[in-house]
Amino acid sequence: MRPWKGQNTKLGSRGLVLAVAAMTVVWLIGVALAASGTISAGSSTASLSHSVENAGLAPGTAIPTSHAMAFGAQAAPARGQAPPAAPAAPARPAVPADQLSQNAFKNVTAIINVPVDEFMQTMGVFSAALSMCCAECHTGAGTDTVKWELDTPTKRTARRMVGMMAAINKDNFNGRQVVTCWTCHRGRDRPVVTPTLDTVYGTPTLEPDDIMVRAQGAPTPDQVLDKYLQAVGGAAAANRLTSYIAKGNSVGFGRFAGKRPVEIYAKSPDQRATYNHTADGDVARTYDGRTGWISTPLTAVKEFELITGELDGAKVDAQIGFPGQIKRILTNMRVSFSTTINDREVEVLQGNGPRGLLVTLYFDKQTGLLTRMVRHTNSPVGRAPTQTDFSDYRDVAGVKLPYKFVFAWLDGQDTFELDQIQANVAVDAAKFAKPPLPVPVAK
Repeated sequence: MRPWKGQNTKLGSRGLVLAVAAMTVVWLIGVALAASGTISAGSSTASLSHSVENAGLAPGTAIPTSHAMAFGAQAAPARGQAPPAAPAAPARPAVPADQLSQNAFKNVTAIINVPVDEFMQTMGVFSAALSMCCAECHTGAGTDTVKWELDTPTKRTARRMVGMMAAINKDNFNGRQVVTCWTCHRGRDRPVVTPTLDTVYGTPTLEPDDIMVRAQGAPTPDQVLDKYLQAVGGAAAANRLTSYIAKGNSVGFGRFAGKRPVEIYAKSPDQRATYNHTADGDVARTYDGRTGWISTPLTAVKEFELITGELDGAKVDAQIGFPGQIKRILTNMRVSFSTTINDREVEVLQGNGPRGLLVTLYFDKQTGLLTRMVRHTNSPVGRAPTQTDFSDYRDVAGVKLPYKFVFAWLDGQDTFELDQIQANVAVDAAKFAKPPLPVPVAK
């Protein structure tokens, strides 16, 4: 099981024993309530349209997408405390037929009627849950001779597991998405069935719930955000930042670890484009305030439009780049229990972005600066997190901006180190439009 970065509870303390016991009780209560139907869909600030509530699913059966299924089994609120407010489930946008999974890809039979961006997130959840790369299911993935549509034993097993998981949620949790791939697999192709004594008596790995409750005695959201605005240079200076162009380099993860030039274009309030120049062609993410695109080489679809949760995430990514609007990005804000990241204590603020997108912000308690942002989008097999870590803040036209940030999602990780940021400059609107298809660099 992967450790939660920054969790520094010490072994043997009375507080640790009580904390672990309390967390266990809360988890068991949450699952029991979910099983009985006591926890309603309103307990979650996010939902998705992949219901099995009215469909009897045999293993391997395609998941229909006509009803709403909410995530459940979150931590119960403290005694006397109301659960976080939940917006109404967002209406699913119209999806062009050619962007539906069964039409955009070949030989897709289990996860159908979902847009390409959500389907790709689903593949990421599979990869994370099993600690497998694309090539372990798709013959030749990562090469020019890939056979995405070829049936393999692992793909057939995955279809059966998706059907089994949907049936478990239907039969035991009233159709809510309580059990996901990650619930059991936790980074292994075969779930662990027997506890090891090192785990039983060792330092526990404590992982936060997706949906967090308000902590009694914590500062208010306005207090945390006001401290952030003061830390970056003040609200007046932050509001004067209207655009910027940044250049530098990025380093990928694993076999993509080479240094590559990168350009970032941003315009307030919510336009952003990132162009990562690789030998296989540009990796581009663009958002023009309404529509978003991802263009990337060596994947099953080299370019696709953002339609569901990733579109909302692109908007938040663009907005967070302009500190002056920090108070206008989220609704239903609450400050939860503080934690640590890299041995530094941080305030944890959570709220909802566009269409109920779940967003969590982590602010350094000492400096007030934004350290981390985590946003969750929905998929048929579980929430898909995207995390950005910010550091190396420097003054740009009177406002502190991060010159280093690590952007991680379920299909990769990029570490960006910027050399220059030009503030309040003209930015060509074409930079935020649909990017060209990636073209390999001539050798």
